[in-house]
Amino acid sequence: MDKIRIIGGAPLVGSIPISGAKNAALPLMTAALLTDEKLTLSNLPYLADIVTMASLLAQHGVALTMNGDGKRSATGLTLGRVLTLDASNVNNLTAPYDVVRTMRASVLVLGPLLARFGSAKVSLPGGCAIGTRPIDLHLKALEQMGAEIELQDGYIHAKIVGRLKGAAIRFEKVSVGATENILMAASIADGETILYNAAREPEVCDLAHCLQKMGAKIEGIGSDEIHIQGVDRLHGCDYAVIGDRIETGSFAAAAAITGGDVELIGGRMDLLQAVVEKFEAAGISITETERGMRVKRVADRIQGIDIMTHPYPGFPTDMQAQMMALLSVAEGASMVTETIFENRYMHVPELTRMGANIVVHGSSAMIRGVPKLRGAEVMATDLRASVSLVIAALAAEGETMIHRVYHLDRGYERLEEKLASCGATIERISTRQPFKVEAA
Repeated sequence: MDKIRIIGGAPLVGSIPISGAKNAALPLMTAALLTDEKLTLSNLPYLADIVTMASLLAQHGVALTMNGDGKRSATGLTLGRVLTLDASNVNNLTAPYDVVRTMRASVLVLGPLLARFGSAKVSLPGGCAIGTRPIDLHLKALEQMGAEIELQDGYIHAKIVGRLKGAAIRFEKVSVGATENILMAASIADGETILYNAAREPEVCDLAHCLQKMGAKIEGIGSDEIHIQGVDRLHGCDYAVIGDRIETGSFAAAAAITGGDVELIGGRMDLLQAVVEKFEAAGISITETERGMRVKRVADRIQGIDIMTHPYPGFPTDMQAQMMALLSVAEGASMVTETIFENRYMHVPELTRMGANIVVHGSSAMIRGVPKLRGAEVMATDLRASVSLVIAALAAEGETMIHRVYHLDRGYERLEEKLASCGATIERISTRQPFKVEAA
């Protein structure tokens, strides 16, 4: 199992290209199941979750062709990968446990398979390190649209007679996954579907815009009320995945905690308004540039602030751990309150090992800033927790060794390379042992 070694203390200076958004790319890939024509996605990040989704779609019978290597061009822009998906010969409607258990986004094949083929068998996703993420909202909405659903032997068995029917669906709580699943299913259902209390995240909007380009009739994109008028069929198209706003925010936090000056190429301030406001309140300058955005700490010391996570356009839960790392060296006290997931403070004990002063009370964490963090052996527990440890390590005195970094590979493309290009002392160490056969 790989680990990452970081020697902290150097300010990050330079430019970092922002990759395509994983959380936009995954539903976009499943949208290929809605048509028998080719869907070509550009600016695709090369990540473990993307590979997992590609494997899942391939076993359904989707043909995939990859072009491009994602390297930087002479102008500093990421070329990205281009993936063409052809679902004209889908021959398997089952999403097996072995694949779905490794990535919850696999459940996004349910809506498209059911809508286009009238049947789907999808494994229940199982548990999640950061808390329960039930899919009952997905299933209730599909039942409202006429689907018959049974849970048997750990699988969702869904079928319809004829086509899904449009319905007025009010989600009990905001759910990105449920919004995306029903958005896709409703695109080729009979009649109009209205989604109330829909998720407004940029990744949901990206999916809706791609579906529109494929011929879907959708109104209200970016609002909490989306109207979808079903069409008989969708066609293929070429579509570019939006830049990753969470990767943007993560590198912004890294630049800020080291007292650096970094341009995030492809970063978009308009997708990060709630985060930008908190950065500025903490004494960090964020300005728009021709190529993206520039992050620079203007105060000698980061200022303590309070944060509460909310669905978009509120402060994203996926930036909570990174901000906590940043605030661990702030002047004064800060309060972070998590309202989305009930178990998203697993990074706290690891930050504490580095000298952070953090006390958790239920859903809130009190952070009393310390002058410096110290390098230590720490363990990554989930994707965002792992990058928070990287951020802390970049500013810590001495050496930090981060274990279980496979989490990082799910959401950050070429992390070590990007940070090293701006002056970080960082390396990945492989701990895999070669297989040996002992002589008899």
